[in-house]
Amino acid sequence: MTQPDTPRPRSRTPLVLIVLLSLSPVLAAVLAYFNPQYRPDGSVAYGTLIEPQRPIPTPEALQATTLDGKPFDVASLKGKWLLVTADGGDCQDACARKLFILRNSHASQGKNVERLARVWFITDDAPVPERVLEAYKGTIILRVKPEQLQAYLLKDATTPGAPAAPAVAAPAQTAATALAEPMWIIDPHANLILQYPANAEPEKVRKDISKLVYHSRIG
Repeated sequence: MTQPDTPRPRSRTPLVLIVLLSLSPVLAAVLAYFNPQYRPDGSVAYGTLIEPQRPIPTPEALQATTLDGKPFDVASLKGKWLLVTADGGDCQDACARKLFILRNSHASQGKNVERLARVWFITDDAPVPERVLEAYKGTIILRVKPEQLQAYLLKDATTPGAPAAPAVAAPAQTAATALAEPMWIIDPHANLILQYPANAEPEKVRKDISKLVYHSRIG
């Protein structure tokens, strides 16, 4: 009697190819994420990434007050994207430019406008001109000790992969001068994430903020 043919084992090659094809988009995304040079134009943030990200300090570590002298816990703003600047109360041209950039970036977010807030930290006791208060209505204005604010905002602002810079105590005037240069973004989890120079291009800042808010499900 003729014995039946033994079935030949099926090749696993087609299955392996199907799995690889299914995983290829994921692998490509991972490659792009960890290799910025492979990202499409416009996908990299214009601002400088702050690593490691860090939360807003406690009220004891960052003693903020409103213009009428009432204590204010900055962490109470958690839940919104915060567009942050710092400068003296007299708000000269460079200060006004930063406030203008952040105000316009905020106002241009359309239906997402309520997801953001603007914060101006005043680093001295100078009175704020009425014209500035009028021009930037809606900005949360807080007085702070510049040394405390510097320890938070300028402790570490590096490009990705760069070593963290240690916090350095500084006299109030030195700290206030250093703080007058940049602008920052704090995410809805209350983490400081991006820094911009005072001479940043307004349109690029606006686009950065738009991308953050559009692609984020928080805040």
